[in-house]
Amino acid sequence: MSLLRTLSCMLSGGDNVTGGQAQGLVLQPAWDYLRQNHHDLLSSPLFPVVLSVTTYFLLVGVYTLLDLLAPTWPCIGRYRLRPEGAVTWPNIWTTLGVTIRNHLLYIFPATVAQWLWRPPTPLPVEAPTLWSFFLGVLGCTVVFDFQYYLWHLLHHRVPWLYRTFHAVHHQYNQPFSLVTQYLSGWELFNVGFWATVDPVLLRCHCLTTWGFMVFNIYISTEDHCGYDFPWAMHKLVPLGLWGGAPMHNVHHQRPGTNFAPFFSHWDRLGGTHSAPTASGHAAGRKD
Repeated sequence: MSLLRTLSCMLSGGDNVTGGQAQGLVLQPAWDYLRQNHHDLLSSPLFPVVLSVTTYFLLVGVYTLLDLLAPTWPCIGRYRLRPEGAVTWPNIWTTLGVTIRNHLLYIFPATVAQWLWRPPTPLPVEAPTLWSFFLGVLGCTVVFDFQYYLWHLLHHRVPWLYRTFHAVHHQYNQPFSLVTQYLSGWELFNVGFWATVDPVLLRCHCLTTWGFMVFNIYISTEDHCGYDFPWAMHKLVPLGLWGGAPMHNVHHQRPGTNFAPFFSHWDRLGGTHSAPTASGHAAGRKD
């Protein structure tokens, strides 16, 4: 818990850094507008769920359109990690069907429960500083990455857990965006639980919490998209600290490697790191 306490102290003390007041002014006008004009929407317990679901389906909609255009549009197809693995309509309907089923069976009841039992979210008058906003999103991402790394490793190392809960996600060894939530109900629950609880543990401002939710969905979808675009996160983060779509693509080819969802340091420390070759296939560790 020392990491959580340290991050929490840094977040709560963001206004004390030099220029903290100026940083607060960056987000304050936008926050004032949102709070004054959309207070009931933002304070509703339903808002985080609506934001998450809407973000996810918008992203997979864009990537699915790219998947359908890639075979005939070389300007898109050349960024495919596995050009020979075209996404077909049966792939789309199968993964979309499981996603919708999971939302109806798990997300919808949880949303109704939140609406009935949770009080409205209090909206602070002050916006987070720019420093605390980005630090909060980063802190939640680091904590989530560690949590899922351990969960993921355990569900690959224990055969019963893999067969019962995680195997469904590995039915596709060439992931595409809709595979992101092609999950068992247990895995979907765990991912959603951590994404919801981590900002609470780090005492994030609600605006920071929503920013993390959107960012987490974006990078999770990018991990599974099957493309290596110039603006991908692993190309923006220096020193090979970010795994990204190429590393997760290798994980689906070699399930004994690359367990961390975002960063690469845990797999390097744990000896489970496997880099893709120039052809996009796994190299290095063999499991």
